Amino acid sequence: MDSRGTVFVVAGPSGAGKDTLIKRALQVVPRARLSISATTRAPREGEEHGRDYHFLTEDEFDRLVGEGAFLEWARVFSGRYGTLSSDVEKMRDEGIDVILEIDVQGALQVKDKLPDARFVFIMPSSLEVLEERLRRRGLDSEPEIGKRLGIAPKEIEIGKREFDVIIVNDELEKATEELVSVLKGEGV
Repeated sequence: MDSRGTVFVVAGPSGAGKDTLIKRALQVVPRARLSISATTRAPREGEEHGRDYHFLTEDEFDRLVGEGAFLEWARVFSGRYGTLSSDVEKMRDEGIDVILEIDVQGALQVKDKLPDARFVFIMPSSLEVLEERLRRRGLDSEPEIGKRLGIAPKEIEIGKREFDVIIVNDELEKATEELVSVLKGEGV
């Protein structure tokens, strides 16, 4: 390919629908790939090392932080998450557009390091809808749901201020089309 890939940072509160929208968009945007994050949290049922995440021990994660290997990293709820710079650069060099599905903390770190990246914030239509989605997916305990809902207003505030594109995920088809448009370079 003749051009270097673009980095798209997709962030938003837990339960906003980032994962669903990205999976749908990737089906129609062949030039884009999802970056695989590293994490210290335990694998969830059905997750595989190297496919869903790079599952690392705390010591392995510490070593990579010390080596400056991460484009961004943050402690998020029950573990640390990070994006390996080498993974992103390899894909970009191959002309692949790279999607980083990360939290708001990580997105702000990427903004400092990659000012040419595109920043897309996915948000729910309301905090009530967000709470409903978190409960429906059944991945979190009550205290974890409370924490996620507690930080969502601040994440939304940052998203509105710092991101290039805001997509309200209230209609799945419409939100998917908006994300596809951004990934194809048609969105604002």
